[in-house]
Amino acid sequence: MGITEQELADIALTVAKEAAELARTVRADAVREVTTKSTATDVVTAGDTAAEALVRSRLAELRPEDAVFGEEAGGTAGAGVTWVVDPIDGTVNYLYGHPWHCVSVAAQVDGESVAGAVVEPVSGRCWTAARGRGAWLDGVPLRVSEPASLDLTLLATGFTYDRERRVRHAAVVAELLGVVRDIRRGGSAALDLCAVAAGWVDAYVERGLSPWDWAAGALIAREAGAVVLLPGQHELGDDAIFVASPAIAAPLRAACARAGMG
Repeated sequence: MGITEQELADIALTVAKEAAELARTVRADAVREVTTKSTATDVVTAGDTAAEALVRSRLAELRPEDAVFGEEAGGTAGAGVTWVVDPIDGTVNYLYGHPWHCVSVAAQVDGESVAGAVVEPVSGRCWTAARGRGAWLDGVPLRVSEPASLDLTLLATGFTYDRERRVRHAAVVAELLGVVRDIRRGGSAALDLCAVAAGWVDAYVERGLSPWDWAAGALIAREAGAVVLLPGQHELGDDAIFVASPAIAAPLRAACARAGMG
């Protein structure tokens, strides 16, 4: 690879911070230019496209030999390092002025995330991780929570833009409400994964995500000690992600299966 995973994490943080600052400064004008993708509620703002263009430009300067795979402009994986970019994760929140949104940049090798950064434009918080080197929030090391039982588990989730999938997942969440402490729905998969890493929630499950949604956040959660099962790695559905504190991972996984997830 010719570069360490920590060096890749440093690059991810550098470009994510620049993109986050751009997204923050242009928001007032950017949300006036909105298009849609898969559904009428699946929006793209001018801030999304501008932030991804900046990330691609900076990566072309810093790592010209690497491939880039982004939510807005696409791309394919390369033979070496591939950068997986979500220029604004939580675009609906960004559109509404809700602060729970972020820029997510991850470096992958052979489809596995080895470094990543998630930066929040509004708060300026910076989440980072490098494979085997831990996860950090503004330089402070992260560690997952240790809930005593499933009924004391705070569970985060989200809902895809596809109507049929939303309805199915809502039924699963309704069942889970009876066995966990409570449910949180923030609207940014990357930040929900970071919240697991920080112990702000105990677990996170969702369906219908794309790689750019979880590429950096899942690594941050794993490096903080979470059990991370990506789409295609478990029985809960090929499009489902399951991330949890080891203390309750097994009973929560069983509860998700009983509730009909997968």
